[in-house]
Amino acid sequence: MGDFSRVETVEAAKQNHEYTQALTDLLFQLADDDFILAYRGSEWLGLAPHIEEDVAFSSMSQDMMGHAVMFYEMLEQLGVGKADDLAQLRAADAFRNAILVERKNGEGDYNNDPHYDWAYAIVRSYVYGLHKQVRLEALLQSSYVPLTLVSRKMLTEHRYHLMHWQVWLKQLANSTPEARQRLEAAIEKVWKDAGELSQLGPNADSIARYGLIAAEDELKQKWLTLAQENFEKVGLVWPGEPGVPAERGRHGQHTAELVQALATLSEVYRIDPAASW
Repeated sequence: MGDFSRVETVEAAKQNHEYTQALTDLLFQLADDDFILAYRGSEWLGLAPHIEEDVAFSSMSQDMMGHAVMFYEMLEQLGVGKADDLAQLRAADAFRNAILVERKNGEGDYNNDPHYDWAYAIVRSYVYGLHKQVRLEALLQSSYVPLTLVSRKMLTEHRYHLMHWQVWLKQLANSTPEARQRLEAAIEKVWKDAGELSQLGPNADSIARYGLIAAEDELKQKWLTLAQENFEKVGLVWPGEPGVPAERGRHGQHTAELVQALATLSEVYRIDPAASW
């Protein structure tokens, strides 16, 4: 972490333009990751393996959406724009989420012959969840005090999410040969994109130098160590160094899958952004 002094308030953060820009970049990454993955989670409503999981997945997706809202509201406080507009009205190239979270759940669409991959949903949620755990813990030492306070609240909730995905990972790894095969295929697929999670985008140096969060290498190492321990604990072969996608989500380069997701997400809001929904 950087040695920049603690910043207690929004007003104090605004005194340094470079600090504000670094903070803004980080907050967009935090918000967009949770916002888009929460949407992908919501697409399992009515499609999860059983009714209890339907309720659980929906509840966790709602929690994650709530986390995104907190980050967007922090951006609003910094004067970047209205929280709802930041979530609903930006073009795809303005988003800073990792490519992994925008990938579709599988073949088809929610309203048109969905053939989603439950193993992929579990692995993606778990791998992202482990990274989010590391990221939130790092944010407890952030130089921006409001971000530290918000992260502490999220951690309590997030730990229950991780426990849920851990149980599913263990079940799929140790049940039938078909389940194990599907799980291993999902891990391979997720791992092709996972390396981008710990990246901090074009402003990475400033983000770390101002002590907003730990540097990329530190985040990556802690996340991979945690992931390897948990994979091996349930008898899974460690896949090694994660890959990174051709697109660079942290730099605003995205897939057509995000464009589709945003069109669906904002369809109602764009009818009348000034209305009270």
